[in-house]
Amino acid sequence: HRRKDKMIKLKNSVLKLVENAKKKINNLEVDDALKMHSKKTTLFIDVRDIREIQKSGRILGAKHVPRCMLEFWIDPQSPYHKQFFNDNYHFIFYCASDWRSALATLTANEIGLLNTSHLVGGFNKWLEKKGPIAEPR
Repeated sequence: HRRKDKMIKLKNSVLKLVENAKKKINNLEVDDALKMHSKKTTLFIDVRDIREIQKSGRILGAKHVPRCMLEFWIDPQSPYHKQFFNDNYHFIFYCASDWRSALATLTANEIGLLNTSHLVGGFNKWLEKKGPIAEPR
């Protein structure tokens, strides 16, 4: 265990990375996302850990994409590419609150997937607004 006085000095904080990402991406409020949910041109992307999804469910119809595999699943040149990223969707990324999904949305944009949004407040806000969910299994 590290003592507090021995903490490493970082040039950035994760909070700063998230704040900077949110300035560069499309931030979508849950009320607006709820209106888009039933459209066949919208696909929600859950970047949470599989254990979170197993525990709390996910947005109805959402695809699970582990954040660690995001770039590999998006890139058609990757052996891990997932076909649904080629389809003409508006991709809405989300996590529990919205830090991981902000970073994931920025990463998706940087690799070239530009029809993206980030769900402000994440799954927690979706639940609060009583959005449709797939129950945990």
